[in-house]
Amino acid sequence: MTSAIRIIGIDPGLRNTGWGIIEQLGNSLKFVAAGTLHSDGKADLATRLCQIYDGLEAVLHEQKPDEAAVENTFVNSSGTATLKLGQARGVAMLAPVRAGLPVAEYAPNAVKKAVIGVGHGDKNQIKMMVNMLLPKCKYDSDDAADALAIAICHAHSRAGAILAKRVAAL
Repeated sequence: MTSAIRIIGIDPGLRNTGWGIIEQLGNSLKFVAAGTLHSDGKADLATRLCQIYDGLEAVLHEQKPDEAAVENTFVNSSGTATLKLGQARGVAMLAPVRAGLPVAEYAPNAVKKAVIGVGHGDKNQIKMMVNMLLPKCKYDSDDAADALAIAICHAHSRAGAILAKRVAAL
């Protein structure tokens, strides 16, 4: 790799959507920015989804990432909550695609395994490892920390894919 690849990780949620941007150059990762988008809990669903889309569109325009990664939706006991989260996730995938970015998807356990080494862990473990892997990072919520973890997972996955292509070409 001769130039840095800028990756946005997105942790979708209807109330709070976390985003985190890192740069990858070879094996090195660098923190760029992170934040949380909030939708108006009193607004109707369509308006809230639009608020998420508009917020992501602004971040994408300002930060200009090269690739995007989004966490897969997990199914919980409430079908209604899962459906709403799925709609927010759809918006989180739509915004980067509309900006011309490739979008990768990762299961929550894959993100945890990439960041903390095992597929199960709590928010504190994720934040601790994100802080270790990105020493100068700053984020305003657990959702933004999770988004940085998603970006880190993608960076590790894409590095493995590049290596596999090189080995296959031998």
